[in-house]
Amino acid sequence: MTHSLSAISAQADLHHQYLLGLELMVSTREGPDVVGEWMFRLFRRQHEEKFLSSFKKLGLDGLTDAVACAKYHVLSNSMGGVAVEFMPESDRKAWVRFRYPRWMYDGAVVCGIPVEASRGFLKGWYGQNGVSLGNPRLGFVCVSEDMTGQFGFCGYFKEYDHDLSEDERVTFAPDERPPAFEEAEQPAPPDSEWSEERLAKANRNYAIEYIRNGVRELVGVLGPDRALELGHLSARLTGLHHYKTMAAAIGVEEGGPESAANFLSALFQGMGDETRIEALQGEAGFAVHQTGLRIARGLDGAERERLLSCWIEIWKGAIASHREFMDVQVTQSDDGLIWLIAPE
Repeated sequence: MTHSLSAISAQADLHHQYLLGLELMVSTREGPDVVGEWMFRLFRRQHEEKFLSSFKKLGLDGLTDAVACAKYHVLSNSMGGVAVEFMPESDRKAWVRFRYPRWMYDGAVVCGIPVEASRGFLKGWYGQNGVSLGNPRLGFVCVSEDMTGQFGFCGYFKEYDHDLSEDERVTFAPDERPPAFEEAEQPAPPDSEWSEERLAKANRNYAIEYIRNGVRELVGVLGPDRALELGHLSARLTGLHHYKTMAAAIGVEEGGPESAANFLSALFQGMGDETRIEALQGEAGFAVHQTGLRIARGLDGAERERLLSCWIEIWKGAIASHREFMDVQVTQSDDGLIWLIAPE
C-alpha cells in the first residue's frame, strides 16, 4: 500500500471512529430519545442528498422498486466498506441483511447505543425510499435489530396493494426469517474499474459525509452551544485515542513539532488537501499550511465554522497524545488553515 493510500484509509477510519464516539457521547449525555431524533435527522439528510442522485449511477433502472431498493443498499453500503447481503423473494419483496461487525456500531460500541438510534435511521432513510421514488405503496419491514440481540439488522422492502400511511412505511415482524443467501444473486457495481485507491476514497468520503451532516444535524437537535460542546470533546478524545493507530498507518514516528507537522501534512494529504511545511524562523516550531479543506467544501457561514471548530479538535487531540507537550495554534487563511506547532 502506498503512503498516499495509507493516509486515505487512515482518514476513513478516523472519521468513522469520530462518528461512533459522538454517537456514544450523545447517547450517554443526552439519552435515548435525543440520539434517536439525531439519527432520524442525520439519515433523512443523507437520504435526501444521496439516494436519488446515486440511484441511477448504480445501474438500477428497469427493476421493480422493491428489488432496486434492496440492491441499492447492498451496492451503496459496500462502497463504504459495509457488508450487506441481498435476498430476493419476488419482484415486490426483496431482503437486505447487514452482516457483523456492523460499521455503524463497530466493536463494543454496539453495547452502548440504545435501540432508539436504529429506529431513528430506519424512519429517516428506509421509510423514505417509497416517498422519494414516488411510490406510496413501498415500505420496509424490519425483522431483526442490532440492539435487541437478534441476528443483526435485517428486513425487506415490500410493495403493498395500497398506499401506506406514514406509520406504515416502517413496520416490524421479528418472527420472520430471510430466504437463503445465494452468492450468484449478489449485485455488483456497473463500473468494473474500481481500483484500490478509488475504493479507499469512496470509503473515506462515506465516513466524512456522516461527520459533515452529523454535526449540522446535532446543532438542530441540541442547539449550537451544547452540540459544539459534545462535538469538540468527542473530537478531541478521538484524536487522543486514535493518534498511534494513524501514525502507524502512515509510518510517522512520535517526536516533537517536526514529527507532528509531518504527521498532520501526511494525513491532510489523505483528505485530498494540499499541504506545505515551513520551519518557523528563530523558533523550534513548524507551520503546516493546508489548502483545499475537503471537510468543509460547499459549506459557508456558521455551518462551516462549527464543523471546522470540531474537526480542528481532532488534530489538537492527536498532537496532545504525544509524549512531548506542544502548543498548537490554528488560524484561517483565505483558502485554508495554518497550523503553528511549537514546544509548550
